[in-house]
Amino acid sequence: MKTIALIAHDGKKADILQFANDNRKALSKCRLIATRTTGKLMKEKLGLKVKCYMSGPMGGDAEIAALVANKKVHAVIFITDPLDAHPHDPDIHGLMRVCNVHNIPLATNIATAQFIISNEGLFSDEDMME
Repeated sequence: MKTIALIAHDGKKADILQFANDNRKALSKCRLIATRTTGKLMKEKLGLKVKCYMSGPMGGDAEIAALVANKKVHAVIFITDPLDAHPHDPDIHGLMRVCNVHNIPLATNIATAQFIISNEGLFSDEDMME
């Protein structure tokens, strides 16, 4: 089973909830992980099974980056708000850097997230880890 990390800045929580709701069938084939606030919303609003890590500002982005570096995540969907400043920006960039270093698909907007989730290859039997 593939693992997908789901994260969204506060100003983009509604967008990621809509994305998850629209892609419920594809996401149900995956192990979902998220930062605390995003994951909690997905559990409460959509009834999805999500393993939550710390909130982003408290180190959740870094926790997920560590999972990516250890080949435990197949894709990261991190819907960012480019019009807002974030005090934990170094962690955000660290997560993005680790995705790029380890060649892990990374979506920072809904259009790219949709492209990743609709890619049949994400759900193939060929796993890099299990």
